[in-house]
Amino acid sequence: MLEIKNVSKSYADKRVLHHIDLRLSHGIYALLGPNGAGKSTLMNILCNQLNYEEGSVLYNDKDIRELKQAYYALLGYAPQQQGLYDEFSGERFLTYMALLKNIDRKQIRKEVLRVAELVNMQQHLKQRCGAYSGGMKQRILVAQALLGSPEILLFDEPTAGLDPKERVSLRRVFDSLKEEHTLLIATHVVSDVESIADEVIFLKQGKLIAQGGVDELLLCHPGIASLEELYLHLFAGEASC
Repeated sequence: MLEIKNVSKSYADKRVLHHIDLRLSHGIYALLGPNGAGKSTLMNILCNQLNYEEGSVLYNDKDIRELKQAYYALLGYAPQQQGLYDEFSGERFLTYMALLKNIDRKQIRKEVLRVAELVNMQQHLKQRCGAYSGGMKQRILVAQALLGSPEILLFDEPTAGLDPKERVSLRRVFDSLKEEHTLLIATHVVSDVESIADEVIFLKQGKLIAQGGVDELLLCHPGIASLEELYLHLFAGEASC
């Protein structure tokens, strides 16, 4: 169980997260909101890469800042920014990330091939990362997050740059993982998560404004027939990209 308890974060004199409370168990959680809503800030906090002024983040009732390396071993993260080693091949990049995750050396090649196949990159592992398209870079970042089958998987705009076929394929991968993993998917593309999310979390200007299953949320908003309509209703007047 991952718990975010009363977490607030500011940059200088600007508050970007306001008293966030969440409980995440196994399943798929969609974190929806336009750019600037605080999604990436929350992701960085959950990765233990960003300090915060108030609150705590707990894994099984233990503060992740105290768990340190034991927490990182449970975590897979695909950031929004595509920071790859351009001179590395895809295979070398995944191998390097597997070594950083302390995966058994005897199992690394098998694991690299497994995650590459999950994201349809098995035919491109010998190419340089610098030669990849934006969509291919995104898929290789998702693949590295899956190395070692970590329990907690955080994805920040994971479908950016993907074509429709790749988006559908990635949704199927996420859906196949939810029984044994906790997935938090931050996005502003509602169609990426509407059919697979067990729970949807709406973040607006750093505040959690609505949360629940898709059917539950729609029942609370009579006259709104879809999650996309609800998104447009909640974020009317705000840019999404």
